[in-house]
Amino acid sequence: MIPITELRYFADTQPAYRILKPWWDVFNDYISLVMLMIAVFGGTLQITQDKMICLPCKWVANNSCEAAPPRSSSAPRPGEPRGIQNDLDRHQYSYIDAVCYESKLHWFAKYFPYLVLLHTLIFLACSNFWFKFPRTSSKLEHFVSILRKCFDSPWTTRALSETVVEERDVKPLGKMNGSVDKKTLYQPLPDTKDVEASMPMLQKTKTKIEQRIVDRPETGVLDKKEGEQAKALFEKVKKFRIHVEEGDVIHRLYVRQTIIKVIMFLVIISYASYYVFYIRFSVMCTVETEKLTGFSTFYCAHPLATLFKILASFYISLVLVYGLIAMYTLCWMLRRTLKRYSFEAIREEGSYSDIPDLKNDFAFMLHMLDQYDPLYSKRFAVFLSEVSENKLRQLNLNNEWTLEKLRQHISKNYQEKLELHLCMLSGIPETVFDLVELEGLKLEFIPDVTIPPIVAKLSNLRELRLYHTPAKIESAALTFLREKLKSLHIKFTDVKEIPLWIYSLKNLSELHLTGNLSADNNRYIVLDGLRELKKLKVLRLKSNLYKLPQVVTDLSAHLQKLSINNEGSKLMVLNSMNKMVNLSELELVHCDLERIPHSIFSLHNLQEINLKDNNLKTIEEIISFQHLRRLVCLKLWYNQIAYIPIQIGTLNNLEKLYLNRNKIEKLPSQLFFCHKLRFLDLSHNNLTVIPPDVGLLQNLQHFAVTENRIETLPTELFQCKKMRVLQLGNNCLETLPACVGELAGLTQLELRGNNLESLPPELGECRLLVRSGLVVEEKLFNTLPPEVKDQMLGAEKEKV
Repeated sequence: MIPITELRYFADTQPAYRILKPWWDVFNDYISLVMLMIAVFGGTLQITQDKMICLPCKWVANNSCEAAPPRSSSAPRPGEPRGIQNDLDRHQYSYIDAVCYESKLHWFAKYFPYLVLLHTLIFLACSNFWFKFPRTSSKLEHFVSILRKCFDSPWTTRALSETVVEERDVKPLGKMNGSVDKKTLYQPLPDTKDVEASMPMLQKTKTKIEQRIVDRPETGVLDKKEGEQAKALFEKVKKFRIHVEEGDVIHRLYVRQTIIKVIMFLVIISYASYYVFYIRFSVMCTVETEKLTGFSTFYCAHPLATLFKILASFYISLVLVYGLIAMYTLCWMLRRTLKRYSFEAIREEGSYSDIPDLKNDFAFMLHMLDQYDPLYSKRFAVFLSEVSENKLRQLNLNNEWTLEKLRQHISKNYQEKLELHLCMLSGIPETVFDLVELEGLKLEFIPDVTIPPIVAKLSNLRELRLYHTPAKIESAALTFLREKLKSLHIKFTDVKEIPLWIYSLKNLSELHLTGNLSADNNRYIVLDGLRELKKLKVLRLKSNLYKLPQVVTDLSAHLQKLSINNEGSKLMVLNSMNKMVNLSELELVHCDLERIPHSIFSLHNLQEINLKDNNLKTIEEIISFQHLRRLVCLKLWYNQIAYIPIQIGTLNNLEKLYLNRNKIEKLPSQLFFCHKLRFLDLSHNNLTVIPPDVGLLQNLQHFAVTENRIETLPTELFQCKKMRVLQLGNNCLETLPACVGELAGLTQLELRGNNLESLPPELGECRLLVRSGLVVEEKLFNTLPPEVKDQMLGAEKEKV
């Protein structure tokens, strides 16, 4: 015998899977359990009780037993026994019972318990196969595991409780918040005009990008351990979603097993309802056993017939209920779209409006979960929301980046301003805004960051750098940056990384844009907004433009410095530059220019020109620079210039001249007519001689001829009494004139890489020259007198 408790194994699934069993599966499992009990009970009776009891028919007429012999026979004598005596042995009776049971009892009555057992096992297999099949059970097991962790996570409880608080606070202000994003975001400050109204470009693109501005509430506090666990859950949910949404094997398997149950129901009802009437108590048995028993006809009784008939009727009624439920399940699956699951109800509640809809097997599992308890889906949705994940990231950031750790990342930038550099984080730690001394903030490779209103605590913030960081901003934070921010640096790969809210920074005076602006759509979207920056004075573009954008010339009324680094691409059209009459500094770097653009010569306010790293071979146009009366700095370095035209002498106001990294072989004497020159760099050329006229440059303070082929130095060079830096390294000098001592203000002297054998003792007269300022080989330094060496070493110690 098989105990009922053992058979329950076939009906029970793992407790963890119960949340995926809807009410109809649970109800059918109980029906299956009753069917199992019927099968076991019937089988037990059939094994333990007599299957068939047969008696021979002594008198047979018309294939039926007669109660008395035919009338022709003699009547029994008085006093003889009146019973029927068959003279059969017990074993003969057993043999007849077995033969009649096997040959004459109807197969349905004979195998009824086993049929019930077989049908029930098929029903159970159909109900639980999706929990056992490897391709589906692995996904189900993973889903249930993640679901329970999400349900019990402290972050789930905290996120939902915060939502309730937000709804109480936000609902009364719903209309106001709804209008902030689109209408009041750029409304004027008390002393400014409406930015959006003056920015047509923003009005056109706002509906697509929504200005990347959001209004978000602050989040609560979560300890570090709970935060890390919740973060791991978010990652698991993401990977599981990608894996499960690829196919619909679970949905298809469940539909098929439901169809099989319906077919089984129809088959069982059709044949069982018919054959149940073949379960009879009395059975006539005619077999060829006359040689063994002396009789061929027997009258048999099936003792279990009445009970089996009752059990069969009860079983058929159970199958009818089971089948109707299966048909209901099939209709439910066919009428509903189970491959799509929408969180619309949760989104309408206002908790997390960004929860995505799901598809395929992920959607189907959630539909089944809702039949168990919809609360599971609601709590699980917290881990599908990016807003929820961002809140968690923020809390984890706050736990990880303490104030002490942030102070270790503060440094001074090139402008000697205190700057904090944050790279590859998930957001901005809120502790950053406690560093009130910050003057600059650099955010690099932070893909999803929102600048909160608390940024207003950084009262000294004047510079912001966004490197590959498509930052969003809350409206209150934008109001603060409008007033305070002066300098903005943006690096991008895609135009989408540029936040359009930057064009509402009314007080911005300096803007740096680095990225690909070659495509027309990129250029128009990004650059057209520059017209709104009415106080912009400095614009730096590092890209690959083929012409100067029209919007840049439109800034001529207030733009004072323009820098274009074209990264080697040829900048061909520059005619519109002549309109930028207020420019004081112009940089055209790495633009593949072969000649100096003529449009420059009409910019009479220019004070500095930088044409670094182009392809200039001749600079004959330099004569036109004489019209630029305010020009004081000219940078023609890193080019292919072979000679300097004599017209260079007409630049009377020139104070700095960079001609290093060219191919100049000879210096014209007219160069030294620029009497105001204070800085002259001729290093990395092919010079062999320094003309004596160099002595005319009485204001010269910095003179560099490093990496040339100069063999001797003219004594007139040392008549430049204001000289402070003299770089003569990597030349062919064999001696250093003693008159070097006349340069009393010299602080740096480079002599390394020459053919010098000794240094003149007169170097001791250069009282400001210390050991670190004398760039020379150690053995050459040791040729100086001891008192000179001690003087330089002592002066260096005092300086330190």
